[in-house]
Amino acid sequence: MKRLLRIFFLSSFIISAAPALSSFGQDSVRTEMVKYTPDFRFKDGIYLNFEQVKNNSPIPKAKLLTSVDYNDREFFKKLIEMDKIYFYDGMGVRQEVAKSDIWGYSRNGVIYVQVQENFNRITFFGNICHFVADVTTYDNHYYNSPYGYYDPYYSPYGYGNYYSPYNSPYYSPYGQSSMPRTELKQYIIDFESGKVLEFDVDNTELMLMKDSQLYEEYVQLTGKKKKDLMFVYIRKFNEKNPLFIPVEK
Repeated sequence: MKRLLRIFFLSSFIISAAPALSSFGQDSVRTEMVKYTPDFRFKDGIYLNFEQVKNNSPIPKAKLLTSVDYNDREFFKKLIEMDKIYFYDGMGVRQEVAKSDIWGYSRNGVIYVQVQENFNRITFFGNICHFVADVTTYDNHYYNSPYGYYDPYYSPYGYGNYYSPYNSPYYSPYGQSSMPRTELKQYIIDFESGKVLEFDVDNTELMLMKDSQLYEEYVQLTGKKKKDLMFVYIRKFNEKNPLFIPVEK
């Protein structure tokens, strides 16, 4: 009888202690939401997607597989020069991702977002973020030579360096020529959805719709005023609607 009672109490203890035993050895990470200020520093690491930005949970240096010295001041700059990035996931399994597929990274607490495989610092942060990036666009030019193609090197006077359609670096067999051009563009990021939008009047109005008072003020401005005051209203929005970021306690 006593033996049966001992077995009963032992079984009861194991069942009641099971939750504690199952969490033994696991990291219990507690987080709290902190209001973003210019002094805030994000955790350093690589972002595969925007959810990791929102959660302040990038892939840290310790889980990145690379020959670059972890103490190198140019660690992230050298890391993103590679075509692929290797890391260990949460299960300790080795993974790889193309550089072109990552969202960005954080270095020294500052976030850099990828646009056309270039990484650009987010200089203004909040529920609406702002940054600038060098972007390559292509201007389509239709053919203008007597042979039916557009050639920027063609001379109608018959002398100088004449290029055939196949020698032109911009030649296209589809009836037009695309010439690359690099320009500086401004963008905003909706921190709620992670969408990256061009910084123009239409998208500014779209973002301000989340604050009815500011939206009504803005839409009543003249066209020129709207353009001139885009950034002012983005700043007003962030001041009225502060951003909160999770941090580990």
